[in-house]
Amino acid sequence: MKLAISGKGGVGKTTIAAALVKSFAETHQTVYAIDADPDACLAAAIGIPEEVASELKPIVEMRDLIRAKTGEGAFYTLNPQVNDVLDDYSYQYKNIKFIRMGGIKKGGSECYCRENTFLNAVVSSLLLDSNEVVIMDMGAGIEHLSRGTARGVDLMLVVVEPSRNSINTAHLVKRLAADLGIRKVRIIGNKIRTAREKEYIENHFSPEEILGFIEFNNEIWEKAMEPNSDAAGELLAGMREVREKILREAGDR
Repeated sequence: MKLAISGKGGVGKTTIAAALVKSFAETHQTVYAIDADPDACLAAAIGIPEEVASELKPIVEMRDLIRAKTGEGAFYTLNPQVNDVLDDYSYQYKNIKFIRMGGIKKGGSECYCRENTFLNAVVSSLLLDSNEVVIMDMGAGIEHLSRGTARGVDLMLVVVEPSRNSINTAHLVKRLAADLGIRKVRIIGNKIRTAREKEYIENHFSPEEILGFIEFNNEIWEKAMEPNSDAAGELLAGMREVREKILREAGDR
C-alpha cells in the first residue's frame, strides 16, 4: 500500500504523516517513511534523534552515487537501476526505513537533469515495485504533483484545516491527482476547534471523501515545536482509526 500525503503549508501535514507512519508500523513488518518535502522535518517527527536527522544526506545530493547509476559523460540512462538504493541509503529506525529524498533541482547555471532523473527513478521504484507500506510526506502545495513524483500511489491523503486557502489547495490537488491517474483522494480535517469548523470542511467535500477529523490540541502543537518531541505519538489513537479506513480504501483487505 502506497500513500502520499499532501496539503497546504502549515496545516500539520508532517505531524499527521509521522503519526500514520507510527500507526502502520504497529501492524506492518516494514514501513518506508519517505521525506519528499524539501523542508525535511519527517525524520525528527517519527522519533529519529534530531542530531542524527540533521546528518542524513538527501539522496539527490549524492553526486557520486547518481553518476554511478546513470552513467558518466554527456549521455546518461533515463531508467537507472536503483533498487539497492532503498536498502543501502535508508536509515533504519525500529521497523521504519526512512529515506530523505531532497528537492528536485530547479533552474540555474548548472543542469540538474541527471539528478532529477535519478530521483524520479527512486520514487518510481518505491511507488511501483515495492510490496511494503510506503508513506510519502510530500512538499507543501501542489508542485510535486505537477512534476509527477506522486505517480503510482494507491491513495492521496490531503490534510486540510478550516480555511478557504486550505480548501482551495485540496481541490486543486484532487484535480491534479486525477490527471496523474490517482483514483482515490481522501481528506483529513486537522486543527478542528469548533463544530462550525468541522461543518465548514464537511460542506466542501462529500462524506465518502473525508476519512476523519483531528481536534486542535494545544499540548500536541506546543510539543511539535520542541526538539526530539513525540507530537506524532500523541495522535496515534486517532490515527489507528484513520489507518483502518485507509487500508479498506486501498483494498489492502
